Amino acid sequence: MSSDTPNDARAVPLRPGAERPGTPAPAAGEPLWRDLVGDVLRRERQAQERTLGDVAEAARISLPYLSEVERGRKEASSEVLAAAARALGLGLGDLLSRAQGELVRRTAVARRPSAAPTRGLCLAA
Repeated sequence: MSSDTPNDARAVPLRPGAERPGTPAPAAGEPLWRDLVGDVLRRERQAQERTLGDVAEAARISLPYLSEVERGRKEASSEVLAAAARALGLGLGDLLSRAQGELVRRTAVARRPSAAPTRGLCLAA
């Protein structure tokens, strides 16, 4: 291949509207599953006042990898998620249930109707 050939490669963002990978998703979009699971893992670890290193060691996961999972930068396998959950005293079902609850909470806020005027009967107490 000649060095005179232009390089037409371009990066395609993983998240709609994101400039580069790692940029937060737009506020109007639904959160990514990996972000929800990471948030749940981090909150539980912090609630137990445990360090990232402690949980990584107990789960037999590298500390940098667990850190990236918590920050939603890595899409962890079910085996890794189960190990992290067990290290925190949770079952995989508990972790996924909490993440699902967080998804419902976040999307309910985004779907909440605006304060636009309504048509029809409106009762106030």
